[in-house]
Amino acid sequence: MKKLITLTTALVFSLVMIAQNTPCVCCTDKHSEFDFWIGTWEVTNPDGTKVGENVIEKVQDKCVLQENWTSTSPGYTGTSNNFYNYKTKQWEQIWVDNKGQSLHLKGNKVGNQMIMRTDDETNAEGKTFFHRVTWTDNKDGTVRQLWETITEGSETVIAFDGLYKRKD
Repeated sequence: MKKLITLTTALVFSLVMIAQNTPCVCCTDKHSEFDFWIGTWEVTNPDGTKVGENVIEKVQDKCVLQENWTSTSPGYTGTSNNFYNYKTKQWEQIWVDNKGQSLHLKGNKVGNQMIMRTDDETNAEGKTFFHRVTWTDNKDGTVRQLWETITEGSETVIAFDGLYKRKD
């Protein structure tokens, strides 16, 4: 019995040591490009009215930025997982809300902006459209999120324009 306890202790210790010595797979410059969005935020629209709160944190061994949105509109929440896809060499976001809506965005960082868009779709009028979301890392520590819907032959529609200010 004493040998079993000693072996078990040795095995647990070995596993802990292996886990501590395993390099962080997602601790690269590429995986850190969207870190400017990490934090606990109060979000306002362009006129300064609060529209919600958002918490963005790194999870899954620093491989995923997870967003948890709570709107000031009662009963509306959503979450997204954002990650750098090694295969496609781009960032992806998968958004799902509590109303059953989803959005899949793909893109890359350009300068101080993370720019992602959906694949092209066709609306009821047969026109091609896509959604583009741009997060801008502002010098004052705020982040602007601009969501545009761009339709062939039509004016671009702004679906959301929010300014993130840190709460933490």
